[in-house]
Amino acid sequence: MMTTATRKRLEVRTAVPTDVRAIIRLIARVYPGMPNYSPATVRGQINNFPDGCFVALYDNKVVGYCATMRVSKGMAFAHHDWEEITANGFGTRHSAAGEWLYGYEMAVDPKLRGLRIGQRLYDERKELAEHLDLHGIVIAGRMPGYLRTKRKVEGPKDYLDKVVQGKIRDQVVSFQLKNQFEPLGVLENYLPEDKQSDGHAAHLVWRNPYVDPDEAPEMRVPRGVESVRLATCQLQARAVQDFDEFIRNIEYFVDVAADYRSDFIVFPELFTLPLLSFETKKLNPMEAIDKLTGYTPRLTKELTRMALEYNINIIGGSHPTRADDGDIQNIAYVALRDGSVHTQEKIHPTPNEAFWWNIKGGDSLDVIQTDCGPIGVLICYDSEFPELARRLVDQGARIIFVPFCTDSRLGYMRVRYCAQARAIENQCYVVMSGNVGNLPNVDNMDIQYAQSAILTPCDLPFARDGIAAESTENVETLTMADVNLADLSWARAEGTVRNLRDRRFDLYHIEWDSNPDHSHAPSGGPVPAGGHNSPGGG
Repeated sequence: MMTTATRKRLEVRTAVPTDVRAIIRLIARVYPGMPNYSPATVRGQINNFPDGCFVALYDNKVVGYCATMRVSKGMAFAHHDWEEITANGFGTRHSAAGEWLYGYEMAVDPKLRGLRIGQRLYDERKELAEHLDLHGIVIAGRMPGYLRTKRKVEGPKDYLDKVVQGKIRDQVVSFQLKNQFEPLGVLENYLPEDKQSDGHAAHLVWRNPYVDPDEAPEMRVPRGVESVRLATCQLQARAVQDFDEFIRNIEYFVDVAADYRSDFIVFPELFTLPLLSFETKKLNPMEAIDKLTGYTPRLTKELTRMALEYNINIIGGSHPTRADDGDIQNIAYVALRDGSVHTQEKIHPTPNEAFWWNIKGGDSLDVIQTDCGPIGVLICYDSEFPELARRLVDQGARIIFVPFCTDSRLGYMRVRYCAQARAIENQCYVVMSGNVGNLPNVDNMDIQYAQSAILTPCDLPFARDGIAAESTENVETLTMADVNLADLSWARAEGTVRNLRDRRFDLYHIEWDSNPDHSHAPSGGPVPAGGHNSPGGG
């Protein structure tokens, strides 16, 4: 007898960055009356703890999602609110040394709740806690029945007590109790946007039966190896005869970096300005921009070809481009070795750029997913604005590339000191790449000063001066270093200082304003969307 197998209709798996759009659509269906997450926030949740975020798929459509992170007992059991413990939803306070799982988002398509999708997602969390030998799971569950019975009880604690006693049934809390969660108390004003719960949440815990609750935790982060080889090209600005000669100059360094098995190579800001050196007549700034814009399709095609042929990810410095709306922007074109091309606009043009080129600042900043994890790009002056790097790191970036172009040592040191600060305060690697030499016939490229570098946090696993490698000043060269991404995980969990985790989210956070033309933040900024519908909470 012949047997046939059919594909799974329902499955649960770990979430990946390509699920972000589908997750946002799910959140909109599940919580239609509340502000949604931004794509950046969901990317951060997944990138900051990939093993802790799960999606449920029914006929290949995302119908369930939950987000989880690891935290210490002190953080999990203390009084807190959603924004404080989740780092405004990004999950950046995840600690690889945390002995408890903390669930901060659960969403199930309301049309498919009969399939026990919420139960399946909780089972995945429990399995993860058991696999990691964690003490258990802590959540803050919604109490959606509280508002309508508020006059019949003596406050949220009395309401929770009556639900536990079986005198009142709550759609969410009763579900959690059935799943072996025990009440710890009430977290008042946990999520003010949750009107049905009057902003409150039930503080609940599930204890891992396979871990001795009296045993002192020894959650040491293994000093593993997650090696990435970085190359920074300190490029000589030189006149060329044509576009092909310019590409040959770039390809030489790509070839060398690839021979050394580098994963990334980064070129300087405005590295394409030599394309103006073979013009037969003097161009005014607007003519020069239009000329450069004309090279954009050929440039991205060549960068993509090299990324594929040499099996290396190329951070294409920056290239002034006139956008379709007429604005002139300074854009980094990033060609990955999977054949994809990504762009990152410079957010803050310098006064010099605004004067000479009429360059306008961009309005989107997000990580780029690569085969070595999420990365970020901050073009020169952008590295001097701490909130930009923090946004990238909140989304999971562990390497930030800083293409720069400075004409003096003073200008260079501004970028250098700020880049080092970004590495320290975000516990990440920062890679700088600058131009040297000059182009006498090209405006704004009269003289250049650079000392490219690969910078690290300043803590025990890293170089003693926070410099993995640096170039000789003002010499065309390629500088390389191996960095260990696992050292960042260790530093963030057990380092001498823990900047990301120790931020005071009870006092401050960064809001990224909404923009109707971009999906980088929900209306009114990144308003929390966690824990707000059945089975909901945690």
